[in-house]
Amino acid sequence: NGNLDPTFNPGTAADGPVLAMALQPDGKILIGGSFSKIDGTTRRNIARLNADGSLDTSFNAGTDNTVYALAVQPNGKIIAGGNFTTVNTWVHNGIVRLNTDGSRDTTFSASVTDTTTAYVYTIAVKPNGKILIGGSFTKVNNVPRNRVAQLNTNGSLDTSFDPGTGANSSVRSLNIIKYSGQVIVSGY
Repeated sequence: NGNLDPTFNPGTAADGPVLAMALQPDGKILIGGSFSKIDGTTRRNIARLNADGSLDTSFNAGTDNTVYALAVQPNGKIIAGGNFTTVNTWVHNGIVRLNTDGSRDTTFSASVTDTTTAYVYTIAVKPNGKILIGGSFTKVNNVPRNRVAQLNTNGSLDTSFDPGTGANSSVRSLNIIKYSGQVIVSGY
């Protein structure tokens, strides 16, 4: 009915903007953005909340810069996108896949690059497990892709998805039409 849910209490919440959210099948909530603490506990730009809003302290991942996009795959793994270059101590340019506990999934290898700013602003997981990404990048895994690309489940570039010259400016949202698999792209 739009009323505030008194059972959801994030305490003092994030100390900076929350720019992305994703709901896990177990009811836990992933949040990403540009923050350094959640309810007084250090969490760099990505965190997980319990269903009641409290910080899930069992999940401890962190990035060196903003997280703009989050998606949960059917197997529970988490894909994060943004303008970061490291996740915890691992080098990841703009995109990473995490295990359900926040540790890095070493079976996934993807990166976005550009001559200036390579951000991933949006992520959509297709029913077949392939991953669509959009943002301001011009290369994915060192292959030219202007701001929209599709990844295989292991993070490799899906070359069968060819957006031609791609978008001429930032892609901010991707949506998949459920029955046809077609992709709606929007942005600048």
